Amino acid sequence: MKRTKIIDVLKSTEYGKEVCVKGWVRTHRSSKAVDFIALNDGSTINNVQVVVDPTKFDEQLLKDITTGACICAEGILVESQGAGQASEVQATRLEVYGLCDNSYPMQKKGQSFEVMRKNAHLRLRTNTFGAVMRIRHNMAMAIHTYFHEHGFYYFNTPLITASDCEGAGNMFQVTTKNLYDLKKDEKGSIIYDDDFFGEQTSLTVSGQLEGELGATALGAIYTFGPTFRAENSNTPRHLAEFWMIEPEVAFLDQEGLMDLEEDFIKYCVRWALDNCQDDLQFLNKMIDKTLIERLEGVLKESFVRLTYTEGIDILQKAIAGGHKFEFPCQWGDDLASEHERYLVEEHFKKPVIMTDYPRAFKSFYMKQNAPAVSSAATSSQPSVGYKGAVAPGPTMQGTDVLFPQIGEIIGGSVREESYDKLMAEIERRQMDKTHLWWYIDTRRYGSCPHAGFGLGFERLILFVTGMQNIRDVIPFPRTPKSAEF
Repeated sequence: MKRTKIIDVLKSTEYGKEVCVKGWVRTHRSSKAVDFIALNDGSTINNVQVVVDPTKFDEQLLKDITTGACICAEGILVESQGAGQASEVQATRLEVYGLCDNSYPMQKKGQSFEVMRKNAHLRLRTNTFGAVMRIRHNMAMAIHTYFHEHGFYYFNTPLITASDCEGAGNMFQVTTKNLYDLKKDEKGSIIYDDDFFGEQTSLTVSGQLEGELGATALGAIYTFGPTFRAENSNTPRHLAEFWMIEPEVAFLDQEGLMDLEEDFIKYCVRWALDNCQDDLQFLNKMIDKTLIERLEGVLKESFVRLTYTEGIDILQKAIAGGHKFEFPCQWGDDLASEHERYLVEEHFKKPVIMTDYPRAFKSFYMKQNAPAVSSAATSSQPSVGYKGAVAPGPTMQGTDVLFPQIGEIIGGSVREESYDKLMAEIERRQMDKTHLWWYIDTRRYGSCPHAGFGLGFERLILFVTGMQNIRDVIPFPRTPKSAEF
């Protein structure tokens, strides 16, 4: 008999019809009169109840149907007599595909997320991780759909690169060289002439630089792929391997960029609310009881648009009023997550797009504001409740989106289109231009104003699911000292 997915069985009202369901046993309750098997196949958070008359089946067969076992159940679809589901299956035939012994670590009793991370090969079968992965899929669909509907082209950038987009130097090297017999020059530096690519290469930290090339040809592109950071960060917000969405758009200014960021992320949140209600209701009940309210809140109001200088002013006033921060927040400091979350969760109580950051801690490719321009003038939209003040140092046209529970969820900027200004910034930072010649070339041959942003996919999933650790929103997390599965 042809299999029917459980999500479709639960929607069906064709009572009396014979159906075949296949999946993994969540629970099996036995008695002399009747057995109840809760079966799930991953198509929905909800289980189908298989009702079994134990007198009609082999006793050993029923004993083999334990939590975690994989089975096939054929039977008659009937209207459920119990609460919680409309339909159930009265079994006429049972078959065990895969036995599951008593050592199965994902039993019905609650498991800590730490235990489940150690069993990442099995945790995907739990209700929580099934819900997270279905939402992850839906968010990927939302992203592709949004950009397709708005005239963007999906653009694939290389995973192996000889350049460092962020200039941080924390990259995973790619090589075919024998690490036990490295050829070096007289200064002790490794010679890469005999390596596969003939030069030092690494896994990319971002597809942005190549994405900009696509934007200057196609007008509007987006990348969606894995990126890699070799940062030794054991925090709930960092992974060594994660996915990034990076749109780049020609002829886009700072105001247009902020409009794009806000519209895009609201579209994704709306998609989740429209397409993932069962999973969101489960996570709202089991993980974060304010989840759905917070998601709906994102859609209700416009994001605050606030300059870095104004943000520092707010934080300084909070400190003067007695608020304690772990990290300093003077003008010129790179804001910590606690500062960003204070602005979003306590001061404004809504998402914030922060703009015009100090040049000192922003990337070389960002467009620099004119000197001594008031923040009200450099912001493309007036900030909520603030007149603006003159920044005490050079600022760049960054546009970072700050979200509750997360902090920074999007990092964007207007890119510097002037060859002379870009070269001056590269030289001021004493950067090696060897592997950036092709990027610099774009400012010599038909340069155009353009802008873009990067969204960490897992941070979006963190927000949409209410999960607390980024390692729990990717199937197989890669973190320091951990590359299993």
